[in-house]
Amino acid sequence: MSKGDETFDARAEVERIRARRAEARRKLYRRSRLDRYRAELVAMKRAGASCADLAEWLRVQHRCKVNRSTIDRYLKKLPELHRAQAVAIESGTPLPGDDR
Repeated sequence: MSKGDETFDARAEVERIRARRAEARRKLYRRSRLDRYRAELVAMKRAGASCADLAEWLRVQHRCKVNRSTIDRYLKKLPELHRAQAVAIESGTPLPGDDR
């Protein structure tokens, strides 16, 4: 920016800074160690397995040691389980493993 030709535009500068900060704030997806077992975990959870059961299955069958809470957080982010819960709530039928 040359001082003689252009004037300082504060609004444009603020917008540029905000855009740069928004780009830096975006979260990058990191592959989870549980991604490769996603289908099996969802199927077993729907069949009534607890997160502790899933952690034990991963440890014994796949030598993948993760904590129960890690599996719980992972499953809460999956859209296929959210849809199943929404349908069950609307129809009034309890999901397996749901202790309400």
